[in-house]
Amino acid sequence: MKRPFLVPLTALLCVISGVSCSKDGPETKPVTENRVVAVDPSHFISEALVGEIVKEERTLSDGSTALCYVIQAYSKPHEHQMGPWAPKTITDDKKAGGIWLKDGQIYDVDGPFVKNIAELYNDPEWKLYREDGSIRITDTREAFEAAARPDVDPDYHHYVVEGRPEWVADKITTYVIPVNPVLLDEPLFIGGGPGGPGEKGEKGGPPPHHHDEEGHHESHEAPPRPRGGRGAGQGGIGVAFNGVNFDPPAPLEAIIAAHTIAPFDDAGGHINPHEGYHYHAATGHTKEIAQPDGHAPMIGYALDGFGLFAHLDEEGNTPGDLDECGGHYDEKRGYHYHVGSPGSNLIISAFRGQPGSVTVAP
Repeated sequence: MKRPFLVPLTALLCVISGVSCSKDGPETKPVTENRVVAVDPSHFISEALVGEIVKEERTLSDGSTALCYVIQAYSKPHEHQMGPWAPKTITDDKKAGGIWLKDGQIYDVDGPFVKNIAELYNDPEWKLYREDGSIRITDTREAFEAAARPDVDPDYHHYVVEGRPEWVADKITTYVIPVNPVLLDEPLFIGGGPGGPGEKGEKGGPPPHHHDEEGHHESHEAPPRPRGGRGAGQGGIGVAFNGVNFDPPAPLEAIIAAHTIAPFDDAGGHINPHEGYHYHAATGHTKEIAQPDGHAPMIGYALDGFGLFAHLDEEGNTPGDLDECGGHYDEKRGYHYHVGSPGSNLIISAFRGQPGSVTVAP
């Protein structure tokens, strides 16, 4: 974001350095836009991590190397419980279930919501409950794994998909994040996850599930490609201070096409059989670092090392100058992101820096 007082400062720097600042010369970014704030590992909740955060030379998503923080965490939050997600009957109140997203709005998944979902989607084929009022829920691990995928197993159409924390309790997630974010000339659009934004708004396909030689699940298939496709952010966009993954958009269209829903809990998270517990929304339930100037609190880091901040500031306002990635610059924080509203099914749209990686070990 350019500010009037930066113009003479930029001109002065050009005189001192002998760099041409003519209109025909290379474009010079304002000083604020070049400011990079290093990742601060002390922000993470130590009790939520597996061992100490270490600093190592690692490979980034484009194949380049950089000094990175390697952060390992279990697939569970420290500040709040996981769930509940699905009510058991159509008379249960909202305390028995989580939330669902539609058209940017958040809905409580209580019994009446499940009972009346056909009206919400204007589709009489919806029926997630039995004649006795009990709700069809994936109550075994096998049922959960069959239903919790973009191409929902036909046997589990008309189900509420719910995974239990104990099914993923042993999963360890490793994040590789550059210590100092590496700015890109062009945004690297998120190509992750089915339903995530792709080229010109197209939807991505089902994510591949690869494993390394030791059987670890790799969260990305190949180096990221600009403007979507599979790659950038496919297995994760960032990490909360409790070590839980911020994921690409949930594949809502694929899910509802099977007349199923996979609710999030009130913290915006649910369970995936491959990645464990993760967030698709930031709802204010995780650790926040307040900003002394009333700016939105910090809630984590994107995989490229730039800070993730809440959607709203202390006065309930959203920044009006966010770029296509969902970020902007200021003097205190350098470049940083503001996550999408809780109902938007979006953390950020693109990376402004070169991302590291996420690996999940079973």
